[in-house]
Amino acid sequence: MSETPSVLFEPLRAGALELPNRILMAPLTRCRAEPEHVPGALMAEHYAQRASAGLIIAEATMVSEGNSAFWKEPGIYSAAQIAGWQQVTNAVHAAGGRIVLQLWHGGRACHPLLNDGRQPVAPSALAIENDEVHTPQGKQPYVVPRALDDAELPGIVAGFAQAAANAKAAGFDGVEVHGANGYLLDEFLRDGANRRSGPYGGSLENRARLLLEVTEAVCKVWGSERVGLRISPLNSYNSMLDSDPAGLTAWLAARLNDFGLAYLHVMRSDFFGLQKGDVLTPARENFTGVLIGNMGYSAAEAEAAIAAGQLDAVAFGVPFLANPDLPARFKAGAALNAADPATFYSPGAAGYTDYPTLAG
Repeated sequence: MSETPSVLFEPLRAGALELPNRILMAPLTRCRAEPEHVPGALMAEHYAQRASAGLIIAEATMVSEGNSAFWKEPGIYSAAQIAGWQQVTNAVHAAGGRIVLQLWHGGRACHPLLNDGRQPVAPSALAIENDEVHTPQGKQPYVVPRALDDAELPGIVAGFAQAAANAKAAGFDGVEVHGANGYLLDEFLRDGANRRSGPYGGSLENRARLLLEVTEAVCKVWGSERVGLRISPLNSYNSMLDSDPAGLTAWLAARLNDFGLAYLHVMRSDFFGLQKGDVLTPARENFTGVLIGNMGYSAAEAEAAIAAGQLDAVAFGVPFLANPDLPARFKAGAALNAADPATFYSPGAAGYTDYPTLAG
């Protein structure tokens, strides 16, 4: 790109969030937390480097103890974790940025070896297939989860609400509810993982119940204008499937208008390319608020989608991972650093805080 993509640099109001541009940083699990899932100085440096994003959506963060799916991911349920995240938010704000925290429950993607032997929980006793999880004992197959009782679900909702309050104490500008990628809330939402009966299974309205209850509870803590939601109706990651992803998107997008959210964040495709379809059009047609698109966008495609009114902003993942000054590179039409997948989840600064900026 040789010309300034002007639409990308127009400010955007997303609920109560005033964003200086429409180049957002997508949540990226990087497994750099310190022991006990505490964010440290390295994470603060990483996020502060990327403060020129219109909004940083921080990585998936455990809302409650005993639900680890990545071994070294952060949490937001202990005093030490709150203090660690405060270090991050202070650094981002000092650099002029805005940051929200993604609230997450791993569901059946969790593993006993990461959680003192505890069996993971899910809507139904269906394991993730054809994949393995990294543990202190090496890669291991996923285990069959325990199906949650209906009576346990208010506790899940309360866990998200407490995590939302903890995020506020840590100085975030808002939160994003993680309803995507085959984790607990998405497992309830999509019919490929939810085979239960009763008030939380069967119909789409029932399958969406837990997600909507969590969203409502989080909005009560923050005010809906500082709460976003991420969904991935097509993504088959973590053995996920839905019989009608476009219909699910249309129904949910319309239902979410009742909340007055800051934004709806839609992953438009499938990591593995197994499922095809258009979920952004039904999202745009039915959701009246700010719509964020994600997955595989170039600057030019993002510019075109926003200019055409298909989206209000785009969240960039891997490009922000490798280019801490991504907006400046887009503005200058500069080449992008290539990302190194070998360091996506490895410990330390390599591939995390050592990517060069245009300034050197």
